[in-house]
Amino acid sequence: MAVAPAPALSLAAAAGGAPLLFRQLFDADTGTFTYLLADVPTRKGVIIDTVFEQHGRDLSLIRELGLDLVASIDTHAHADHLTGSWLMHEATGCAIGLAAAAGAENVTRPLAHGDRVAFGGRSVEVRATPGHTEGCLTFVLDDQSMAFSGDALLVRGCGRCDFQQGNAHTLWNSITEQILSLPDSCLLYPAHDYTGRAVTSVAEEKAFNARLGGNATERDFVGHMENMKLPHPHRIAEALPGNMRSGKPREASIAPVWAPLMRSYAGLPELTPAWVAAHQSDVTVLDVRSAEEFHGPDGRVAGSLLIPLPELESRSTEIPVDCPLVVVCHSGSRSSLATQQLLKAGRQQVANLRGGLNRWAAEGYPLEGADEA
Repeated sequence: MAVAPAPALSLAAAAGGAPLLFRQLFDADTGTFTYLLADVPTRKGVIIDTVFEQHGRDLSLIRELGLDLVASIDTHAHADHLTGSWLMHEATGCAIGLAAAAGAENVTRPLAHGDRVAFGGRSVEVRATPGHTEGCLTFVLDDQSMAFSGDALLVRGCGRCDFQQGNAHTLWNSITEQILSLPDSCLLYPAHDYTGRAVTSVAEEKAFNARLGGNATERDFVGHMENMKLPHPHRIAEALPGNMRSGKPREASIAPVWAPLMRSYAGLPELTPAWVAAHQSDVTVLDVRSAEEFHGPDGRVAGSLLIPLPELESRSTEIPVDCPLVVVCHSGSRSSLATQQLLKAGRQQVANLRGGLNRWAAEGYPLEGADEA
């Protein structure tokens, strides 16, 4: 059967090596940034600081871009959110990378200062930057054009030092020797921000970071950090034990009860033609094209129910309620809108046919009434 071609990948940076794909993702509940990097020619990639609750979103993006994930790596054992590394390992077979100093379970790639995590023709260098926690790491891209500083250095700030073996003197040394020693032009991407600041640079932090920039000394920095008196993160009791298991749940998660649903990066539940073809007798195939298209030369899935998209709301009582729905159109565009409308109306067992009837036919499945000329 024909397989849909992998999409062309846009480039975020190309200096210093093979072209690079770069995506910055965000979890609003915890203010956490997740980063996806991939070597464009080989499509091998790494993901940094995943969030457990955003696993479906991140996995959908990886699959839509046709990437082969080499590793899910964390800058440290987070206290404010649960990592999605174990889930990503289960879904893709990728390595789980975390500082060996953290001592977490289920880590398959213990990391130490000086290590390199390669993905195709690109890599990130591992720099130990303890002080926020004992096991903090900063990941530096091979051409030093960008670095991922975790909580060691934030935008105009830095991570706290009052728990998890934190130490202000140690953090000062980590930041000044391992992060601010990078080229001034190096872009710095933090693990968190709560006010919409997504990126900074070495030059900016040297000049403007109130805790350690400008003319601040180690004495100034330590005096600031030791008097912050911050409340503990509200999810620390859940996050720390979970991250010491690399995000592995205490109990196995329950698989979908009716179908192996996939989420598009847009968040839409989808099913492949192969699964639908094998389970046609168990679902209602709802075709939302026009009547002319339904009876036209493109054909239709045998036994499908026709309700054109403009009539969907007024004719909703015609849709069977005793079995799941798979919504179809020519390309999957109109059916995606219909799927969203049905979900909003309270229908739970509903999914879009990925790629529509166009992909259905391309993969060799029959269409009743199709013009074979």
